[in-house]
Amino acid sequence: MSKILAQNNKNTLYLLFSKRIIMANIFSSLKNAYNLFKHVDFDKLEALSKKVDLPKMVETISSLDDKQIQGMMKMMGGGSGKKKELPPIEGDFYHLGDEALKDEDRELQLKVRAFLEKEVKPIVNHYWNKAEFPFEIIPKLAELNICGLTYKGYGCPGKSNLMEGILAMEMARIDTSISTFFGVQSGLAMGSIYLCGSEEQKQQWLPLMQQFKIIGAFGLTEPEVGSAAAGGLTTTCKKVDGKWVLNGQKKWIGNATFADILIIWARDEESGDVKGFIVKKDNPGFAVEKMQDKMALRIVQNGIITLTNCEVEESDRLQNANSFKDTAKVLQMTRAGVAWQAVGCARGAYENALEYTRNRKQFGKPIASFQLIQNHLVEMLSNLTAMQTLCFRLSQLQDQGLLKDEHASLAKVFCSLRTRDVVSKAREVMGGNGILLEYNVARFVADAEAIYSYEGTKEINTLIVGRAITGFSAFV
Repeated sequence: MSKILAQNNKNTLYLLFSKRIIMANIFSSLKNAYNLFKHVDFDKLEALSKKVDLPKMVETISSLDDKQIQGMMKMMGGGSGKKKELPPIEGDFYHLGDEALKDEDRELQLKVRAFLEKEVKPIVNHYWNKAEFPFEIIPKLAELNICGLTYKGYGCPGKSNLMEGILAMEMARIDTSISTFFGVQSGLAMGSIYLCGSEEQKQQWLPLMQQFKIIGAFGLTEPEVGSAAAGGLTTTCKKVDGKWVLNGQKKWIGNATFADILIIWARDEESGDVKGFIVKKDNPGFAVEKMQDKMALRIVQNGIITLTNCEVEESDRLQNANSFKDTAKVLQMTRAGVAWQAVGCARGAYENALEYTRNRKQFGKPIASFQLIQNHLVEMLSNLTAMQTLCFRLSQLQDQGLLKDEHASLAKVFCSLRTRDVVSKAREVMGGNGILLEYNVARFVADAEAIYSYEGTKEINTLIVGRAITGFSAFV
């Protein structure tokens, strides 16, 4: 009897314990359900039920293992909740600037970069769209003390060609038009006087131009003469009563509409030699008309110059410019700068595109995480890095006094060609937004076309290199 009672008591305790467990499970389930319902948006759930089979979706998700669920949550923007720390956006992938520049030059580079980021970048799309020049930045450019960077004396800093190239790249990284304006002033106009002028002419003009108190332009290209300038200039000069009389037209002349002085190259009617002249904007017989409707370098104020019996004093003839070989010295010097401009244009497009792809989301994640986008970005960076290393070596040759025409021409050909490819891919990874000015890349795409053609076309520069490596001239 006692055994039966003990068994009954045991069963009773087991039953009571089981009921408690069941009740605890019920309360736990109710609590979990309550917590679940608190976070469920039933309006969204109802909307979702109209689009998908909810029971089937729940069954499918519940069958996933932990790894699959974690992957799904990551795709949906879940995960740890911590913001991923991304690497800095840096177009100098091999850190060439860090290695090559002295501390003071690196400081100057960063100073110029800060100026461009603060003063130029916020306004550049506005002026580019209106095809106008931001004259308010000229005094601020003068404060940087970088004009005529490589020249010695006359108030110029006397720094290396490598430093000049890097600064050209920095400017074009923000806007190629501003870089072109600077290149015309510091390179073509000042360079013509520095290389071909008399000491008196250098003393008269270079200090003022270095401070941007005098703005210069460079007039070589003509309406019917571009690549054939060496032997085909139609603008003429003739000495009459101790003065020079110039007749002809020049086209595509940057800064022409507001320049104080213009370097005009003309062919002597008597000797046939090419001579250079410093023509003032108020010279009798001088007129300029702004070119309209450009699709590239819209901030650059290009002009068509008409010279009608334009009188120039003998004292304003470049005293050491006696043939086109002297003109070519100026072009060789500045062609290296154009190669650096191409690097800057490509770098600006790449860095803007990279930033965009890291912020733009599709399918719940940044498009920079997609394989095809990364492929484009790496191809862009490869081209950009190759261009940078080539230009670094080019500037080193220039600083060593070893630069030849074919060196500068090879850099111009390669860099302008690769820039086209970089800006094209930059536009591609941005989709439709790539054609909007607000995202900056559209401007680089357009400006790359100008870089491709000016300072010697791809074809002409190719023939210069071809002549150097084969020993045969393929020019007509």
